[in-house]
Amino acid sequence: MVVRLSRILLLAAIALWLSLVAFGNLTDPGSNWPFVQHVLAMDTIFPDAGIHYRAITSPWLQRAAYALIIATESLAAVLCWLGVWRLWRARAGSAAVFHRAKRMSVLGLTVGLLVWLAGFIAIGGEWFGMWMSTQWNGLEAAFRFVVVLLVALVCLGQREGELDE
Repeated sequence: MVVRLSRILLLAAIALWLSLVAFGNLTDPGSNWPFVQHVLAMDTIFPDAGIHYRAITSPWLQRAAYALIIATESLAAVLCWLGVWRLWRARAGSAAVFHRAKRMSVLGLTVGLLVWLAGFIAIGGEWFGMWMSTQWNGLEAAFRFVVVLLVALVCLGQREGELDE
């Protein structure tokens, strides 16, 4: 039971973290909105980089991208909270029941990984050349998110033993 409770608490901590990230982006857009604008506009990457043609300078498209980021962060948080609820309900069940209850949690963690691995590291970092910016480079923070989410996914993905073991 201790291992199951540990997994539930780990997921709850991540759900809280993702919720606070999404909440912060919704209630204080001034903190991260400039980041998204500059990354998409590619205005702080190397001046002679040959990828400037990829820049998105349309305010409408920049706002749409920011809204998509917030929506996806929120979705990851909601799915993780639903996963916590399902795991809590299944905590005293058989190993198979508890393992099946992990599905929503796995989905939430995967959506989170897609935000920070595909969205920030792949698209922001490589497509928009964020790695070239000294001022608007979120790769280190994105990497922290990816590591925490991956470790949680691996931990959660382990097979369950029966409670009497």
